[in-house]
Amino acid sequence: MNTAPSPSDRPLSHALSHTPVLAAEVVAALAPAPGRVIVDGTLGGAGHTRLLLEAGASVIGIDQDPYALNRAREAQLPQLTVLEGNYRDMRELLARIGVTQVDGVLLDIGVSSFQLDDAARGFSYHTDAPLDMRMAQSGESAAEVVNGYPEEELAAIIYEYGEERHSRRIARAIVQARTQAPIQSTVQLAEIIKRAYPGFSKGIHPARRTFQALRIHVNDELGALRDGLRAAEALLAPGGRLAVIAFHSLEDRIVKRFLRASSTLKPLTKRPVEASEEERGRNPRARSAKLRAAEKVAASEGLPEVEV
Repeated sequence: MNTAPSPSDRPLSHALSHTPVLAAEVVAALAPAPGRVIVDGTLGGAGHTRLLLEAGASVIGIDQDPYALNRAREAQLPQLTVLEGNYRDMRELLARIGVTQVDGVLLDIGVSSFQLDDAARGFSYHTDAPLDMRMAQSGESAAEVVNGYPEEELAAIIYEYGEERHSRRIARAIVQARTQAPIQSTVQLAEIIKRAYPGFSKGIHPARRTFQALRIHVNDELGALRDGLRAAEALLAPGGRLAVIAFHSLEDRIVKRFLRASSTLKPLTKRPVEASEEERGRNPRARSAKLRAAEKVAASEGLPEVEV
């Protein structure tokens, strides 16, 4: 198996080199300006944060990944406050620094580009690495799930979070394989899935949905999204903006339903904003990105929908 240094051992000279998706659209939605305080609840490579800072806003960046936090702190950007934690807890995190209301919240959901590109994190089925997938590098790993969960529970996770129609077949293959030897690496798991997948020849790798499902489960991403949306709604001042970028239907559905049910968040777009053909060609990870934005108003007010 290939090995890689831990995040704490890597040089940080490439700090904040991240290219954010839907950059112009996010800036238009959040309307950053001097005097406005915006929370970037998913700091990651700080690509969006950099643009918000350049527009004059102050940014509170939250991330649970120690490597992302180290990069941001090394950059020493003025008007940036960095907090360690999960964005689902943003109200409590901000309260610790005396902030109870903000003008904007950005949530760029899912795994970051840095995490995907870092083989040691175990998010990718293309590179041999320990089967980890933890964004916070604490708690239960994907290897513990794969090697310890009952077959029925594995199938349920793969079906619900991966929307994988062959979930039972894959779960059965995983359980059979682990009786011979523990499943410890990404490529090992990917090969088990590939062999179990009916009729696979080429195209999208059959492990893609299962890896997505495990990552979502290990990090409780959908639970964090629901909590984070509620926290953002509570933190936003009247006129404050919320922008959420989702990368698959499960996330986007949660955001859509939350905004539809909210009495104080009024959508700023009729449909989710997607990347242009030019951006998709330049940045393949933008292909599935969907941006929804909303503005905080009083419960009794209405807000006409506008395009951003």
